[in-house]
Amino acid sequence: MKPFGEWGIDLLRFNGDFSGFWRKSIIWKLVLINALVMGVVIWLTGVSVKDFACLLVSQTRLSNEINPEFFKSTMQDYLIRASILAVAAAAIIHYFFARRIVIRIRKLAASTRELAKGKKPEPIKVQTSDEIGQLTRDFNQMVQTLKQMEESRKQMISDISHDLRTPLSNINGYLEALSEGIIEGNKEIYRSLHEESVHLVKLVDQLHQLSAWEAKKLHEAELRQIEVPSFIKTSIQQFELEFKKKKIRYSLNMPFATVLVDPIGFKQIINNLIKNAIQYNTGEVIEIRGELTDTEYRIMVNNTGRAIPFEKANRVFERFYRLEPSRNRETGGSGLGLAIVKEIVERHGGEVGVNTDGKHHSFWFTLPVINL
Repeated sequence: MKPFGEWGIDLLRFNGDFSGFWRKSIIWKLVLINALVMGVVIWLTGVSVKDFACLLVSQTRLSNEINPEFFKSTMQDYLIRASILAVAAAAIIHYFFARRIVIRIRKLAASTRELAKGKKPEPIKVQTSDEIGQLTRDFNQMVQTLKQMEESRKQMISDISHDLRTPLSNINGYLEALSEGIIEGNKEIYRSLHEESVHLVKLVDQLHQLSAWEAKKLHEAELRQIEVPSFIKTSIQQFELEFKKKKIRYSLNMPFATVLVDPIGFKQIINNLIKNAIQYNTGEVIEIRGELTDTEYRIMVNNTGRAIPFEKANRVFERFYRLEPSRNRETGGSGLGLAIVKEIVERHGGEVGVNTDGKHHSFWFTLPVINL
């Protein structure tokens, strides 16, 4: 809760928008309601005293003297009536105001209990812009996020099962046939078994890498000052054969800068992005470009590739996400490469993303720079 001084400053800043200020703050609603109640009490008391004074003056004129007993009883009567009316008015005003607050809090409490039982409650209608309204919006957003996480978890389990089941079934089938003498072993069969084994090892290795980076906390001893252009140029050289095989040219345009990173993680970022660009490339050129600001170094891998729908562009860094839903190994990987990139970049305090017009893509990430 804000200190009283800050509420006073807020009140001075509301620039005459009283209705908006009223809607956005329960504190000031309470203050104004109490002020109204106090005004009603003062008004009722004042009216009672005025009526009593008038009665007293009238009585004095008639009898030329004041009866003490009459004065005492009349004053007491007026004050009792004024107090009763003031308390009743205050209770009614506070009841209707408090009732609105309590109803909204009860709805939140009921939805919270449903959430605690593992259910996903329906969104609560937001009726105001005050603190409870903001709390309701935040609660609805939290429920929506949990729903999305649950859907992602189910999809991830399904994807893992699919990616493991297919090679395991192939290996099991071949081994069973070989053991029963149904087929004879030859180079083609062993090559196929080896390919399935390599796929499983690669998938498990990527899962291990992702899990390791999620749990990893970078320590200063693990970080090195890396000159970006020379490091990236060296990393790209291992892809020379793939570039020639697929007849792809690449261009490198990197301004000089130094970043403080884990060299292994930085190399993995570059490797995964280049592999991704080569695998899905449909053009002739892949451009690796850098942009330098006072605080960060932005590295972009630009190419023309398979179409990425606008509504799905922000999901390509999710683990196991594949644009091709059948998860055919001939048309895509495991869906973990970009998820690993995202995890490593965020561990270094950077950001990652993709800009696309549907056909031309720019996968980018940022790293903090060292100002020497």
